[in-house]
Amino acid sequence: MSPLINRRAFLASAMSASLAAPALASQTQDLSRREVRLKQPEPAGRIYVFADQHFLVATLGEDRAMWYAIAVGAPGRNLSGSARIGRKEEFPAWVPTANMIRREPAIYGKLAGGLPGGHPRNPLGARALYLYRGGKDTYFRIHGTNDLGSIGNSGSAGCIRLFNQDIIDLFDRIEMGTKVVIRTYEDSVRIEGEELAYRG
Repeated sequence: MSPLINRRAFLASAMSASLAAPALASQTQDLSRREVRLKQPEPAGRIYVFADQHFLVATLGEDRAMWYAIAVGAPGRNLSGSARIGRKEEFPAWVPTANMIRREPAIYGKLAGGLPGGHPRNPLGARALYLYRGGKDTYFRIHGTNDLGSIGNSGSAGCIRLFNQDIIDLFDRIEMGTKVVIRTYEDSVRIEGEELAYRG
């Protein structure tokens, strides 16, 4: 069994104490956006990111949520904990951060001036949700991507990527100030124990 199939097989045990696992009809490699049912009610308007399992859910109220496949950063490059949506942009311009340029100058140095919104090489895709803490930009985003093969993997510079059609859907559903909770593998171990948290 591949790691991806194994990871999907454990989705039912994935949610934290504050969000019960979606009762998925089937455990497949399907990366399509879909509505899922939660095991317990959740208020509408929250985003829960499960970085180690490559999906996020946006709560719709009662026991309903939208499920989205995601890509996340390479190990050690992900945000964790909670943040809020502090800015929303359609076809956002992109400029690599100083850390990105310092860490990988061969890749990002030549792009230091950035790329305009809508450019085919702009990694933010069709929409971006900017994550803030304490009123300050974290420089992490939830955004679209033109790199379709990255979804379901861990290899970005740290942001959370969705298919462009999915970020457009999520962008239209959420409001400024939406709370975002990002859960790591370590969080899963702490909350569920290693046996349930293990995803292969």
